[in-house]
Amino acid sequence: MSVKVALKPLNLRLTEMALFATMERQKSEEFRLRSFRLRGERMTKAQSGAIDEHLAQFQIPLDRPIDLVKIFPKDKYKEIVCEIGSGMGEASSQIAYENPESGYLAVEVHKPGIGALLIRANNLGVKNLRVINEDIYLVLNENITDSSFDAFHIFFPDPWPKRRQHKRRLLSSEFIETLATKLKPGGRINIATDWQPYAKEIESNFSASKSFSGGVIERPIWRPLTKFENKGLGKEHLVTDLQYSKN
Repeated sequence: MSVKVALKPLNLRLTEMALFATMERQKSEEFRLRSFRLRGERMTKAQSGAIDEHLAQFQIPLDRPIDLVKIFPKDKYKEIVCEIGSGMGEASSQIAYENPESGYLAVEVHKPGIGALLIRANNLGVKNLRVINEDIYLVLNENITDSSFDAFHIFFPDPWPKRRQHKRRLLSSEFIETLATKLKPGGRINIATDWQPYAKEIESNFSASKSFSGGVIERPIWRPLTKFENKGLGKEHLVTDLQYSKN
């Protein structure tokens, strides 16, 4: 006696395969330890208004491959800099304003921070700045080609001070190598932190990498003192600046 097996239509099987792949990617992202803590999306009226009015002008959409050279043409900009975690945009907007010959990309996960950055950038009349509201891991791994940036700025990343949280710190050995692949030869990374144990860990991780040379430096004159940093200095926090160049 023969048994007939009902086969699913090809288009249905393909749809199920695509859905499974999407679920697997979401599952992977769900369990990846993130270097940030989502703090909610509560915004001031001004921040919300800035997003409504100015986001389209500054935002780089992630629905297509990012062509940074098209966004920041070589005949107009001498370098392309990415700031990872622009916070409330105080440093990002000021640096971009004072260096119009450079193109700046600010990547920030918190939408209120994006709103604050847009307010500052618009008030200063900044034209050489673009923003992405997304996780930097996804942006670098899925949207940015290798050897794209001349520099990364990473100012006051979350130190995750508790021992059990250390694995969440952004500047892990693995992430440092990701940064290396996205930097042009000779490109640099500038870092600032007011958490001394984290500064020591950053030094150790970079020292273990064959991709970089550098270490602790004096605060660059071009890095603005923000309200956040001044508040820490008022509490006698010691700020460490570091700079590394790609070998």
